[in-house]
Amino acid sequence: MAISVNTNVTSMKAQTNMNRASTDQQTSMERLSSGLRINSAKDDAAGLQISNRMTSQINGIGVAMRNANDGISIAQTAEGAMQESTNILQRMRDLSLQSANGSNSVEDRGAMQKEMSSLQSELTRIADTTSFGGQKLIDGSYGTQNFQVGSEANQTISLSLNDVSSNAIGQNQKTGAGSVFGAAAAAGTAYGTATAATDIILSGPTGTSVATDISAMDAKAASEALNALGTGVEVSTKTTVEIAGMTAADNGTLEIGTDSYDLSKFNGSMEDLATAIGKDGHSASFDSGTGKLSISADDVAGIKAVGPAGGTMTIATVTNGTAGVADTVDVGGVVVNAELKFSSTDAFTVAGTSGAITGAGTTSSLSTIRDVDITSEQGAQDALAVIDSAIASIDSNRADLGAVQNRMNFTINNLSNVQTNVSDARSRIQDVDFAKETAELTKQQILSQTSSAMLAQANQLPQAALSLLG
Repeated sequence: MAISVNTNVTSMKAQTNMNRASTDQQTSMERLSSGLRINSAKDDAAGLQISNRMTSQINGIGVAMRNANDGISIAQTAEGAMQESTNILQRMRDLSLQSANGSNSVEDRGAMQKEMSSLQSELTRIADTTSFGGQKLIDGSYGTQNFQVGSEANQTISLSLNDVSSNAIGQNQKTGAGSVFGAAAAAGTAYGTATAATDIILSGPTGTSVATDISAMDAKAASEALNALGTGVEVSTKTTVEIAGMTAADNGTLEIGTDSYDLSKFNGSMEDLATAIGKDGHSASFDSGTGKLSISADDVAGIKAVGPAGGTMTIATVTNGTAGVADTVDVGGVVVNAELKFSSTDAFTVAGTSGAITGAGTTSSLSTIRDVDITSEQGAQDALAVIDSAIASIDSNRADLGAVQNRMNFTINNLSNVQTNVSDARSRIQDVDFAKETAELTKQQILSQTSSAMLAQANQLPQAALSLLG
């Protein structure tokens, strides 16, 4: 090997190794001090991009979990208010049952109505004041809101809240006399049937039916056929009649659905007839002042009286407390066909060729809790259906809220699991392996020291040229 003074290659190589060891030592110290394997793009450009995307996902999941918890809190707040609303409705139902009892006077029912009115106001007050963070929940203004429960756009769960004030809940109803069902009393011995080609289309909360032909069906059969359509619209029958002028000469029969009463056994006593009818579960009351017997029957095809010629009894349809056209039994028979009553917790329509079963108009109307009046026996009876429907409506809302709460709980659990696994994956990419890096640091420290020592030795090599000069 030539001895050179101008160029000390050995020293240059030692310097290179010492600089490399110093740089690697600095990198190891930076990693160990930060705990990160990737501190800048030069460490691992691809790994930096991947870990940053994972960081966005992890941070987004954290926000999504808080959002979901907020959704649960709102649902719990709304459901708690609905629970108290249900308690109020249960008390209203108790008052209605109490008022429907024949032992109450007008004054008694008036006192019950005072509490009923107070409860109606409280029901609305709860709906108007229940809020979360200043946002009203159950007064109808909330509607449907989306909760961001994911780290990416449009990963949402919707929450709907309805108005549960006294003027917004109740029973959607449609009644009204048609050309056959609910029409005035008429001569005859057979229940009337829907006219030919009576095709009914019901559209309710659970779907819209196909056109259903109920021609040749009486009111009872028609209600059963329409209930089987599964549209969420309940169809029932109701018949209310007034009987007057009954004497011992009336020895025919009175039929209420499948129940039959031999009039000859009552010897003209409408009071005794009322008692017998009441025992079979129908509503019957005799007013001695007017001499009239009022009968109301549910879920029957109708009420009819059949008697011999010369009878004196009359039977008339009653609509809203007013007797319609009356007919005498002495024509051989009088038939009052039941009226169909449609009801649902939500709005519905009755379409098709429905003239035989219901009057004009196809859309239901809402009978609300605010309109409930129990100052009369009939009002108390009618209130029960409205209150039961309101309870069912709130129960349905609470079921939806419960489902959303459970869904969000499962979402939170899943988000937590994803966050843990993604954090673990990011750690494998981004975090430093301390065992490996401390070993690397020790190695570079030793190399740095040895390269410094060798550089010192290399710098002494050119002095060999002086010994040659003697």
